[in-house]
Amino acid sequence: MRLAAIATAAGAFSALFGVGGGAIIVPLLILWLGYEHREATGTSLAAIAIIGALAAAAHAAYGNINLEDGLLVAAPAVAGVLTGTALQQRISERAVAGAFVVLLVASAAVLVF
Repeated sequence: MRLAAIATAAGAFSALFGVGGGAIIVPLLILWLGYEHREATGTSLAAIAIIGALAAAAHAAYGNINLEDGLLVAAPAVAGVLTGTALQQRISERAVAGAFVVLLVASAAVLVF
């Protein structure tokens, strides 16, 4: 039941704001289901691959996709994914969680101000 609530919240936030995995799924998997940070991140990424594909298809149907820009963003992001995953495996769970908190708070501050 909690997993369904997490998924519903992630889907709603993803559709409304373009966020869901990192900002919704990861914290709730950790807080509600007791996942370790790395497991929550990996599980979220697996879900986001499916969610992202479906969301992109829906936005494409509405004409909201600039494919060229999407590809320009995706190409270097692959290098970031590989680098970030390797780094996450080498630092402590606490450091990963702390960095994630800093990122979320900074993001919130930028959006509010």
